[in-house]
Amino acid sequence: MSAIRTSLRTSTRILRLNTPKAIPTTTRTTTRTFHATSTFKMPEPLKSTDINSSTDPSVARQYDRETPTDKQISDFFGLADSLKTCLMTTHRPGVGPVSRSMAVAKRNGPDFLFLANAHSNKFSDLDKDKTIQLTFQDSSSQNWASITGKATVTDNSDPRIKELNNPFAAAWFGDLGDGVHTGKAEDPRMTLIEVKADYIAYWLSTSTKLGFLKEIAEANLTGKVATTGVNRELKQSEIEQARQQK
Repeated sequence: MSAIRTSLRTSTRILRLNTPKAIPTTTRTTTRTFHATSTFKMPEPLKSTDINSSTDPSVARQYDRETPTDKQISDFFGLADSLKTCLMTTHRPGVGPVSRSMAVAKRNGPDFLFLANAHSNKFSDLDKDKTIQLTFQDSSSQNWASITGKATVTDNSDPRIKELNNPFAAAWFGDLGDGVHTGKAEDPRMTLIEVKADYIAYWLSTSTKLGFLKEIAEANLTGKVATTGVNRELKQSEIEQARQQK
């Protein structure tokens, strides 16, 4: 028994000698300072109170300001020549704007000539207010043009009536069988209305039917303004240039 106790004591001493002592540890705190070299800010969306005629994209970018004036003029001429009929709007006292369909007899630069019956109510309108508006529209392409101007009226002594009169125009007057009201240039009912433009606005499609639908769908998905054509305006200085360009 004594031998066993001696052996156990010896083993215990060996274990104590071989057990490693705990190594003290220290914690070191390092403080790092970061300096911003640049600041990035996300663009702030427009507030509802900021929306006006200068910031609303559907209005601020409404008109084409990039295309040269001579190109805008020639495009207008092409549009007007492709649409032979327009709405002519006069102002009637006590009623307001009154429109009727009229065939264009001739385009002379930015100005337009029409043959009309002197007995028409439009002449009593023009006696009181010479302001007139012409509206052209092509429903297939959505192209349109609006011309605001002043009307000048001349009777059948105007030599241009003889130049412009044709069987198509005469058909709207009829031959009354009295040898006077024949529907020809000498008919006293035959009257010329000349509209001198003061302001022109028009819209020209730049997309196909498929492209049009794609633009509308994309605008609804993204919230952007659809772009399916160009909206242009010709003011007094451009209209004077158009009279020279024809």
